[in-house]
Amino acid sequence: MSLSLCSLAIAAVLSACGGSDGPEKSIVAVIGDVPYGTTPTDTVQLVGGPKFVSAINADADLSTVLHLGDIHSGKSYCTQAYNQTVFDQWKAFRMPLVYAIGDNEWADCHKKAEGGGVYNAATGVIDYVVDASGTPVSYAKGDPLANLDLVRSIFFATPGQTLGKAMTVHTQAKEFDPAYPKDRNYVENVWWMQSGVLFVTMNIPGGSNDNADPWYGVPTVSAAQKQEAADRSAANLRWLDKAFREAGNAGALGVVIQIQADLWYLDGNVPSHVVGYKPYVDRIAANTKSFGKPVLLLNGDSHAYRSDNPLVANSACVAEPSTGGAAVACKDDVSGVQPYNYNVANFRRVIVHGSTAPLEYLKLTIDPQANAVNGVDAFGPFSWKRVQPAL
Repeated sequence: MSLSLCSLAIAAVLSACGGSDGPEKSIVAVIGDVPYGTTPTDTVQLVGGPKFVSAINADADLSTVLHLGDIHSGKSYCTQAYNQTVFDQWKAFRMPLVYAIGDNEWADCHKKAEGGGVYNAATGVIDYVVDASGTPVSYAKGDPLANLDLVRSIFFATPGQTLGKAMTVHTQAKEFDPAYPKDRNYVENVWWMQSGVLFVTMNIPGGSNDNADPWYGVPTVSAAQKQEAADRSAANLRWLDKAFREAGNAGALGVVIQIQADLWYLDGNVPSHVVGYKPYVDRIAANTKSFGKPVLLLNGDSHAYRSDNPLVANSACVAEPSTGGAAVACKDDVSGVQPYNYNVANFRRVIVHGSTAPLEYLKLTIDPQANAVNGVDAFGPFSWKRVQPAL
């Protein structure tokens, strides 16, 4: 074969394998804590959901959508009809949608404000929220386990396939460690590769100390609740470890962790509300340090946009000072919340704006050719900006 023909053949092979330049750049939209409502009857964001979906679809740069959980507020009821409405709206996405489950759609459904109920110390029973006919207003009287099963049955009916435009992802339901058969329940925990970067999701609900506050406000945490937290936490940590192993084996340029919980958020200014997250912070810090390449954590939960590195004290930080406002420099007031001297420099955390108007999405670019220093709007192959579409 002549040299020119040989060169053409090699070029063809490289092209078939994705090209000689390696993975291609891609851009994703990151949203969370949407739709929201201030009361059980506030449906403004739910009704406006199709417009928000259409606005994201209209951004021709985007290839994927990440939802960080909380598909309704902590003041909205947990119902099958509501979940189905959101699911039906998401069918309109013309790109894959990867959804990380939040707390409001299951873990907090027991709360009175979400239509669950509250323990009555005088009677020793739970007073459930009911409508005028005496029917409980929330699914299964707000039982968290039943509501988690409901969310899975609607949004994860096909394990290993995304919502919106179908994309195949790896799921813990199919790739669990046989030594821990319960891990097959976590169909919502997935990972996939995109632009040379590994993305991984975990079911870590925000608020209530990782679902540790006693359901319905009963005096003592039930055996079922203790078991739920123990099983899910262990499964999450095994899935996180697996994701980093896969990233190392694949020579990934970076890792993106997608969860709902703000692991450093003193929800209600209750210090004990972050204790349950320490095992996650420990493992994220250890894996990130060992991996040695850029790791980006995306979470919602606390609703206000923020970019920081809570694993390094006094790192560069910006945050929105008011709803929808441009981010400004902020004080490092979170690294001390988990004060364990992690000092992991190859880490960056971004909280997406959520819950309040104007609605927005984070436009996250993954460029395999980029290698930005760790900053407030770029790091390694990652760069991002906030977009508030006209609705």
